[in-house]
Amino acid sequence: MNLPRPQDFLLNTVPGTRVVVRYRLDDGFIDALGYLLSVSDGACTIRTRQSDVEIPLSLVVAAKEVPPPPPRRGTRATRE
Repeated sequence: MNLPRPQDFLLNTVPGTRVVVRYRLDDGFIDALGYLLSVSDGACTIRTRQSDVEIPLSLVVAAKEVPPPPPRRGTRATRE
């Protein structure tokens, strides 16, 4: 079975899709979870909760689409 490369997945994914991308750093791996903003032959940009992260495609080791986040919980009413 021949799985597509994660770079090919990103290049063929519509911007605005929620994705998780695992990429290599000097001391290990890190994941970016968020919305794909843009992708080119050299890099992709993911909008995470904290910031926009630009990831060189050469460092990507895995990528996939993920479902939307669960709805936020409402605030609890206080009892009197």
